[in-house]
Amino acid sequence: MTKIHTETFGQGKPIILVHGWAMHSGIWRAFAKELAKHYQVTLLDLPGHGRSGAMSPFTLETVSKALVDAVPNEPCCWLGWSLGAEMTIEIAYRFPEQVNQLILLTGTPCFVRKDAWSGMDYNVLDNFAESLKQAPHATLLRFLSLYIKGLNKQKAALQELKTLVFESPEPNQQTLQEGLTILKQVDLRDSFAQLKIPVAVILGQLDTLIPVSVGAKMEALLPGIDLTVIDRAGHVPFLSHQEAMVNAVCRFMDK
Repeated sequence: MTKIHTETFGQGKPIILVHGWAMHSGIWRAFAKELAKHYQVTLLDLPGHGRSGAMSPFTLETVSKALVDAVPNEPCCWLGWSLGAEMTIEIAYRFPEQVNQLILLTGTPCFVRKDAWSGMDYNVLDNFAESLKQAPHATLLRFLSLYIKGLNKQKAALQELKTLVFESPEPNQQTLQEGLTILKQVDLRDSFAQLKIPVAVILGQLDTLIPVSVGAKMEALLPGIDLTVIDRAGHVPFLSHQEAMVNAVCRFMDK
């Protein structure tokens, strides 16, 4: 069984944070400390990321089951960022007894653009997968630069992001490639539309990975979602717009 690293802070209603591709739970540190003033916050490292053991294969099904097994068997709010959003949708759909609220942060049920769905261009992800084989570190840096594109003080934001991300060793090549495969291939729109719990969606106005236009499409799939667009934010609003993020989460959690 894969060992999943967890950390828990604070007291109150429980909320579990699931990070994105190639990241680790340290990315949440400052944001988690603020949230922990209001709630019990648990951070997870995805398998093969941070201090969690590796998993093969690294798939939506295997990872979501490992995450559920790593936390107490009780209903709580799950917050998933980017790739983590797809993980938490899968958890909410497959393990409904574990999830009483769901927050998707700059993430959607389908990461790539298809049909009339807004998303990242499939070919861009394919190019990342190819370059990852040749120069994994440089490819990760390119991906990080997309996270903060359009923000004020981009150079400082990128440096902060790099410092946080590279505190832990990078995931191995197989884990990174299989994570990209999930982003390229997984389509959870049907599962998302069937959720019976309160769902919040938080998007960044300037996000170049998840277009803000996808918010309306998610509302059409699941009417009644709590949709927040953070002005002037990109793909990492918990770093660039921490106060707005905390306010959005608290407003939803306390409904």
